[in-house]
Amino acid sequence: MQKRTLTIQDLRSRIDSIDDTILDLLNERSQVVLEVGKLKSGNNLDFHVPGRERQIYERLLGNNPGPFPNDALKSIYREIISACLALESPMKVAFLGPKATFSHLATMQLFGLSAELVPMKSIPSVFEEVEKGRALYGVVPVENSTEGVVSHTLDMFVESDMKITAEIMLEVHHDLLSRTGRIEDVKKVYSHAQPIAQCRQWLDDNLSGVPTVDVASTAVAAQIASDDYTSAAIASELAASLYDLKVVRSRIEDQVNNFTRFLIISRKACDRSGNDKTSVLFSVKDEPGILCRMLEPFASRGINLSKIESRPFKKKAWEYIFFLDLFGHFTDPDVQAALDELKQCCQFLKILGSYPRSM
Repeated sequence: MQKRTLTIQDLRSRIDSIDDTILDLLNERSQVVLEVGKLKSGNNLDFHVPGRERQIYERLLGNNPGPFPNDALKSIYREIISACLALESPMKVAFLGPKATFSHLATMQLFGLSAELVPMKSIPSVFEEVEKGRALYGVVPVENSTEGVVSHTLDMFVESDMKITAEIMLEVHHDLLSRTGRIEDVKKVYSHAQPIAQCRQWLDDNLSGVPTVDVASTAVAAQIASDDYTSAAIASELAASLYDLKVVRSRIEDQVNNFTRFLIISRKACDRSGNDKTSVLFSVKDEPGILCRMLEPFASRGINLSKIESRPFKKKAWEYIFFLDLFGHFTDPDVQAALDELKQCCQFLKILGSYPRSM
């Protein structure tokens, strides 16, 4: 008997059946999440555990046989987790706004669209929102792979008791946006200072002589461009859709691998995930050979340092504070011993937090 060839309608009916099954499973997952929420509430446990999220992603991405792509799988589960967390308890997250900035994109990348995302006007205001309990988490930029550290963020950690509970590595692409979408109409370019610096060569090659103007954020630049047909903004693709702008040129950043690192701050420390990073800040005594001595505790134990940055200590002229990132959790025996040894040559030392490394 000849086998019947499947029609498009047959295949669409099969897709509909699969979608119905996915819907049933999503609701079943949600019911289990609500049960977990009740247990957490009864035992006074944190409802959001960043390390648990990482375990879910790693397990699913490791078990994915394809052809469904891992990046898309992670994006889908980000929204599933976000929606399920919202069922357990509303989650408010403060970020350096306004909307459509790269901080906004980074916040959506980690927390999804079901969280309550609240834009703040400054980095200190993000810290304050979390410190006073008005937000569970805060998201702030800390460094760019092209332009270096965001000094305001590092300075805030000196006085603040906030803990770092996660990090996000966001690949940053800059678009030139305007109302007309025509490069010949551009008489002035607006953006934040960092994106302008990250696109300097492209601007020199393609808009030589056109003045650039620093503004508070890429979103502010997009708003200006939306009101002025002779202006353009360097901003994200999201800003184009929010402010009714057209893309004049896409991906105008000078460096292909352009990443910005964001830190997530909270009032509580993070438990060990098994693949952690620890951030500390400290000030050392001014003695001969002190720089070598402060690195020796880590070198002797084979602990990898991924970052070290110095900042002037504002309370004392010509003294410096060091910010250091290392691989491991502060409760790991080797890390604990290294920090104890480092502390002996420090005027002060503060552990900013141990948290899951960005995937």
